[in-house]
Amino acid sequence: MRKLSLYIASSVDGYIAKPNDDLSFLSLVEKDGEDYGYADFIANIDTLIVGRKTHDYVVKELGPSYYDNGDRDVYVITRSPKANSGRTTYYNGSLVSLLENLRSKSGKGIYCDGGAEVIDTLLKEDLVDELTVSIIPVLLGNGTRLFKDGRPEQLLELVHSKAFDTGLVQLYYRRNRS
Repeated sequence: MRKLSLYIASSVDGYIAKPNDDLSFLSLVEKDGEDYGYADFIANIDTLIVGRKTHDYVVKELGPSYYDNGDRDVYVITRSPKANSGRTTYYNGSLVSLLENLRSKSGKGIYCDGGAEVIDTLLKEDLVDELTVSIIPVLLGNGTRLFKDGRPEQLLELVHSKAFDTGLVQLYYRRNRS
């Protein structure tokens, strides 16, 4: 069965964005030639799930080919129907049904790039198999929380961790379902 992975950055105090969806704190750890393992991770992914706000921000900042590069299917989770474009599907149905459908097909891994509402739904439904969380060395104090309250307890197994000279610490967990 295809795995669903989160690969996301957070402040030390658990925020994935500052108020007004500001992601500028991510630049604190930018370093020429360092991608924090992202290229290796994304090489094993052929399907991407992303919330509409995150999608729109990334497309505005990095261009439409960042997600829809012709190598993977992109599902943008949205409340408002929109015409599909290229390999990008704007999806406003059940996230559980979408994931069941994607997992039933052959392929590589499935990656959720956010946002917080999509991640919260996936965690509430216990659909996440692996989490890679990159901790940025900053306390933001407020913004969009990575993990919301009200989901079931889920055991995780630490597979590995890595500290970088920029102060970023990356934690890789696998869902322990035993």
